[in-house]
Amino acid sequence: MSDEQPRREHRDELPKDLDVTEYVGPYIFPNITRRRIPGAMYVGLAVLCFGAFVVSGNAGLLAATIILGAVAAYHFATAWDLAVDQTKALVVATRTVGFPVGHASAQLTWRGLRSRPVWRILLYSADEPPTMRGLVELDGVDGHVMGEYTEPNPEDWSAFGLGGEKEGG
Repeated sequence: MSDEQPRREHRDELPKDLDVTEYVGPYIFPNITRRRIPGAMYVGLAVLCFGAFVVSGNAGLLAATIILGAVAAYHFATAWDLAVDQTKALVVATRTVGFPVGHASAQLTWRGLRSRPVWRILLYSADEPPTMRGLVELDGVDGHVMGEYTEPNPEDWSAFGLGGEKEGG
């Protein structure tokens, strides 16, 4: 390879709808019902495999039909409708903790074999530095609070000049 031609490396890229660095405006988390798209593709492929099995009698195509059908069924079973977006989750979490909220962070996780979406929201009180923090776990499908934990903030911010205990004392 000559020095004049640049090396073409394969670079992994996010789909445009998941790349938040190029998005302007409020970010909307993609709905999990998108899992139905590959599920439908697996169903189509399973139908083709079954048709080929009927024509050829190849047992491997029948096995592929069964496996693809099972994978498609799992995709459809886990395609929950994410009815609670990050904004609604933050509002419910703020009402749940019982203190004025300053900074907060939301994370979408999945629970169980069917991957039910669950929001985990970490919240800090609005005072500076925060004196309270809380963690709220919220169901992403129906919005009920699954668990809640609050405590006085144990973090020491005095090294940053933001209150807390005085140095040397």
